[in-house]
Amino acid sequence: MNVLHEQIGGVLKLSLNRPDKFNSFNRAMALELQEQLDKAASDENVRCVLLTGEGKAFCAGQDLSEATDPQGPGIKNIVVEHYNPIILKLRHLEKPVVCAVNGVAAGAGANIALACDVVVAAQSSSFIQAFSKIGLIPDSGGTFFLPRIIGFQKALALALLGDKVTATDALQMGMIYKMIADENLQTEAMQLAETLANMATKGLGLTKKLFNQGLFNSLEEQLKAEGIEQIKAASTYDYNEGVKAFLEKRKPVFKGK
Repeated sequence: MNVLHEQIGGVLKLSLNRPDKFNSFNRAMALELQEQLDKAASDENVRCVLLTGEGKAFCAGQDLSEATDPQGPGIKNIVVEHYNPIILKLRHLEKPVVCAVNGVAAGAGANIALACDVVVAAQSSSFIQAFSKIGLIPDSGGTFFLPRIIGFQKALALALLGDKVTATDALQMGMIYKMIADENLQTEAMQLAETLANMATKGLGLTKKLFNQGLFNSLEEQLKAEGIEQIKAASTYDYNEGVKAFLEKRKPVFKGK
């Protein structure tokens, strides 16, 4: 099994599971991750996804032995059939996705992490846009997300030079939400995922949808979109429960409906 999956309450924990290869992607792992993200999208019991890696690394990117295999899928299929669907599924999933970066996140591994909604990283972890080291360009949304997250000039320099970014530097430049001591990463990441899973997840999903649209929309278009989605949010069980709990001065019990 290349992607371990475990349902813990409302959280679906997905762990990349090729530790002997630093969780580098091959076709089997890419397709398994896509399958699990599809299940998360359709399962009402899943209210948050936690993505992490087994062993010492989060993900070292593409398994180059597969990429260079004459009988392998080839670069075009690796990009189009493996990584692009993963990125789109992460962004289109109307549920929060927490990424716990437990070690090196290189190449596609770094950009998959950056495509998640809330990224936390172990203190010893690092991020590397490793593509330029072998004559490739950043894929998996790297040229899209990185400049929007940390700014054009810094992002382009990291892409061109392939510098290693420590967790401390990633935190300072706004690449990640939080840096966590190595021994506490999985516990704190799960606590964060559980917090999100117990919130009004329909509203969280609509918030995520609007942030996606805000990357392209004009102010006028975004205000219109906010009005449309706010009406949807106000029609949910969770909104009614939240208002009722506020008036009754008690903790709300959200259902993600």
